[in-house]
Amino acid sequence: MKKVVVTGASGYLGGKLCNSLHRQGYSVKVIVRPTSNLSALPPSTEIVYGDITDFSSLLSAFSDCSVVFHLAALVEPWLPDPSKFITVNVEGLKNVLEAVKQTKTVEKLVYTSSFFALGPTDGAIADENQVHHERFFCTEYEKSKVATDKIALQAASEGVPIVLLYPGVIYGPGKVTAGNVVAKMVLFYFFLCVLFYHMLILKLDHLRLQCCSSRIVGFSACLD
Repeated sequence: MKKVVVTGASGYLGGKLCNSLHRQGYSVKVIVRPTSNLSALPPSTEIVYGDITDFSSLLSAFSDCSVVFHLAALVEPWLPDPSKFITVNVEGLKNVLEAVKQTKTVEKLVYTSSFFALGPTDGAIADENQVHHERFFCTEYEKSKVATDKIALQAASEGVPIVLLYPGVIYGPGKVTAGNVVAKMVLFYFFLCVLFYHMLILKLDHLRLQCCSSRIVGFSACLD
């Protein structure tokens, strides 16, 4: 049985991902803070307490795992101290990358970025070659995701087995979080498609994969 580890498991997508991995037969480990709400996680989940800003806790969490899902991020429209986006999102990713490099069992790192990292499309349909023009940023969160995108792509060029996912705004049933503020306004299928991409990437070798589409489809259509 392959063992995987998930950062950001107490978040909306992270919790759903852990349950989906569990149903697929994976042994699931998570790294969470002591104050995290773990009620959405499967009972069999292995818990490691730590934080992506704490490098030593990442080494402990990644030990004996073959796949790392890095979902943890600071997702807020605004904060009085914008440097927190750099500390968590940028420096956190650097820690994750270094921990992956030092953990010999890790075969793949799946990094959940954001469509914000791709920037405006100026009316065109974005694909996996889209890059942010960096002429302006709407939020400090967006700025941090562009910075992490560069770091992740550089790591890939250096041989780190990383895959980048770019979900849009995530909708679905369940608790409302900062990253899921309009959850009650749309259908279940939007969320299922994003979750599907996280499961699908276990079987693919793509470097970048958008979790969006130019048309609305259901989960079953993604299986064809």
